[in-house]
Amino acid sequence: MGMSNILIITGDGGESYEALYAKHRFEEEGWMAAVAAPSRRRLNLVMHDFKPGWDTYIERRGYRLEADLAFEDVKVEEYAAVLVLGGRAPEYLRNNAKVIEIVREFDRQEKWVFAICHGVQVLASAGLTRGKRVTCYEHVRPEAEQAGATFVGEQTVCDGRIVTAQTWQSHPSFYREIFAQLSGKASAARS
Repeated sequence: MGMSNILIITGDGGESYEALYAKHRFEEEGWMAAVAAPSRRRLNLVMHDFKPGWDTYIERRGYRLEADLAFEDVKVEEYAAVLVLGGRAPEYLRNNAKVIEIVREFDRQEKWVFAICHGVQVLASAGLTRGKRVTCYEHVRPEAEQAGATFVGEQTVCDGRIVTAQTWQSHPSFYREIFAQLSGKASAARS
């Protein structure tokens, strides 16, 4: 594998639209997008949506997605970046020692770390948000702040080699920023 490879971390309960959009968007740009999960199998994803009259998002069954590899088979040196998806999956993935080890190793190797929505929970558990400016789904904000982050109320935030986004509604600005950073044209994404 070359360095145009991205590792996408999710599991059962991962957000369906975030997962499929990420995989397809990276493939459109010529990247190999590998989905890693607790085990190599077909994952059960969910759809989170916003409905008037509800105090939080609603959850429905989503699409299914094949995991290309299990966390235990991840070799960080084979990837240029990692993307931690949202949905409900980060609630339990943040307690998975191998996931924490993987995201910390991307950081140690000074590679790109991306997270969207609840994915910031994994970065917070790994200690990667301390002293960083981040954004995330609004109800994850206290967890990010307790882990030492400064919450920024923008759709997408880049601080160093970490790029975060609020929800799937942030996709346009999130992926614009990601590909600007990966191509070295970061100033173009912000203008």
